Amino acid sequence: MTSTDYTPVSGMDLPRFAGIPTFMRLPHVPVTSDQLSEVDIGLIGVPWDSGTTNRPGPRHGPRQLRDLSTMIRAQNGATGVRPFEAVNCADLGDVSPNPVDMQDGLNRVQEFFAKVKAAGVLPLMAGGDHLCSLPVLRGIASDSPVGMVHFDSHTDLFDSYFDGNRYTHGTPFRRAVEENLLDPERVVQIGIRGTAYDREDCDFADAVGIRIIRIEEFFKRGIADVMVEAREIVGASPCYVSYDIDFIDPTFAPGTGTPEVGGPNSFEALQVVRELQGLNVVGADLVEVSPPFDMNGMTAWLGASLMFELLCVMSQVPSGNA
Repeated sequence: MTSTDYTPVSGMDLPRFAGIPTFMRLPHVPVTSDQLSEVDIGLIGVPWDSGTTNRPGPRHGPRQLRDLSTMIRAQNGATGVRPFEAVNCADLGDVSPNPVDMQDGLNRVQEFFAKVKAAGVLPLMAGGDHLCSLPVLRGIASDSPVGMVHFDSHTDLFDSYFDGNRYTHGTPFRRAVEENLLDPERVVQIGIRGTAYDREDCDFADAVGIRIIRIEEFFKRGIADVMVEAREIVGASPCYVSYDIDFIDPTFAPGTGTPEVGGPNSFEALQVVRELQGLNVVGADLVEVSPPFDMNGMTAWLGASLMFELLCVMSQVPSGNA
């Protein structure tokens, strides 16, 4: 018997523009609360972008994603999944960031997500820049490496920026492989495109066994075929899903720091997540939404919609696998 109603507030009962915004109008359960043990999936903000190397702003992403997510309803119109009835979901609040100390910021995120894992809660994180994914993985995958499906226009596999700085939003998954948080042979990166500094990131991927599916191959083969391969790569073992909003063409998602033209449209952006159904997803994130470059809020609305799609997949994790 739970002490909290874990269903969202309905727009039929309280207008979308009223009330205190939480992710998808879910109850707020602090990570320090005794109620945490009742939660199956926790939605968490990481308002931190100290790894940004170009246009700043993703630190403001979680707040805008919460606001726009008030439009989310109870049922997935495409798949029929009703995640809030399948599992207990809650907004666990934000990791308190440190915007002036990189290592302390990383440690704060790691410690928060380690508490979430210890409570048996699956995390769905809203960033923040893509460096946020590294301490999340440190928090949930320190005992055993996981696979990963990664949607992005960049590999984030570089070794360092600016005279040896190894912690930027372009390096998290290089560090995650080195720290044995990711099993590189169970990692697939989808949507990679754009101009490049060199081949350092791709050479690293080739050396350790990471599969890169560039955007040209993605469009040539089609979503269904590409996602069959992605599911085969990660297999039935635990995996993480990392979704950078710049995977999507900037026509549909301009509010991000490092946009790359020639990407998927908003329907394709949703469809790739639906094709993850059945995977053993033990955590996920949606990162790099930058409100200062999202004047009409549509990037954040698409981001909130993607979080709902991820939530639907996570709510259907096969029994005993979570």
